[in-house]
Amino acid sequence: MTIEPRCMSRSWTPPATSDVTSFRVQVPEQAVRDLHSRIRNARWPEKELAPDWSQGVPLSDARDFVEYWASRYDWRRLEAEINSFGNYRMQLDGVGIHFIHAESPHADALPLILTHGWPGSIVEFLDCIGPLVDPVRYGGSARDAFHVIIPSLPGFGFSDRPGERGWNHTRIARAWVELMNRLGYEERWVAQGGDWGSAVVHVLALLKPAGLRAMHTNWPQVVPMRKPDHMTPEEQKAWAQVDEFQTINNGYWREQATRPQTLGYALTDSPIGLATWILEKFQAWTDNSGEPQDALSNDRMLDNISLYWFTETITSSMRLYMECGPAGPGPFNAGRIDFPIAATIFPREIFKALRSWADRLWPNIVYWNEVDHGGHFAAMEQPDIFVNEVRNAFRTCRGR
Repeated sequence: MTIEPRCMSRSWTPPATSDVTSFRVQVPEQAVRDLHSRIRNARWPEKELAPDWSQGVPLSDARDFVEYWASRYDWRRLEAEINSFGNYRMQLDGVGIHFIHAESPHADALPLILTHGWPGSIVEFLDCIGPLVDPVRYGGSARDAFHVIIPSLPGFGFSDRPGERGWNHTRIARAWVELMNRLGYEERWVAQGGDWGSAVVHVLALLKPAGLRAMHTNWPQVVPMRKPDHMTPEEQKAWAQVDEFQTINNGYWREQATRPQTLGYALTDSPIGLATWILEKFQAWTDNSGEPQDALSNDRMLDNISLYWFTETITSSMRLYMECGPAGPGPFNAGRIDFPIAATIFPREIFKALRSWADRLWPNIVYWNEVDHGGHFAAMEQPDIFVNEVRNAFRTCRGR
């Protein structure tokens, strides 16, 4: 018997060319029905042998979450939300890249490119677009207006899957420079990112492309390359968080950095597998009291998970870990950067980046702040705080 692979054709996604091509999200109804059928016919494991999340997503939480996905979640609502913005595709360095381009009605708006991470997507920023683009409508000042560009990373969402090795954070950063230039923003723009988006904006700061005025991150890559001999109590606590991540909590990273293809078979075929693989990160990395729903709604989490499911990009997204190397101090230290840098520290980040560490590597810090709420998915968890931090971070460079 020959087993033919079943891959969604994505015939509703227009081919990318050198031109900016308008794009609308429209997943076939057959794909939605297929998802529901797979959930109904799922085979579940036995209950965990722990009273909490220490062995992974508890069975009762997984069942409740997936039942909501099958019976109450509305994918068409997200489609309409995404389509309410300008969506486009364009070929950059041989790969079709999808991006949202929301232009501000204010004449002196500052172009801003926002870069998501894993297991995030453009969904992370949807609640921030309106206040960033038209602050007056949300009670702010026109002086804080941005033209917002949100690309899907290569291999994520509505961007194409790279057909060759080499698409690491450096290559992505260079593609973003080309994107901003081709959109006509070559004279003045700024960049923001967390998670892999943080890696990208650090590279942008090192490249110093013409027109880039400053960068902002909510996950500064300033962790010392090796454990310091002498540390303050605050540094000892922060280093313990780094060590815990590297030794205990980064199993997903090592698997994705070494065997993304093998893991991809399970996560591409099983909506239960995909949902729980990502739900675990929403629980572990958000500012919650034990349950991910304390920080994020089921709808927003499923918006993000469904985007991976319907585009069948979980495998290609995980390959980014292989391209960028194994976890360790290296990925969290971008080296000395003398470019204008701003940072916001959210309290429930995976580990805390300290100002004392940043001062040793960044001689040109234009803004640094620690806020009271939020975690790794800062823009999605706390859109109001995130928007305010982005506004504050880039006020210093608008007139340069």
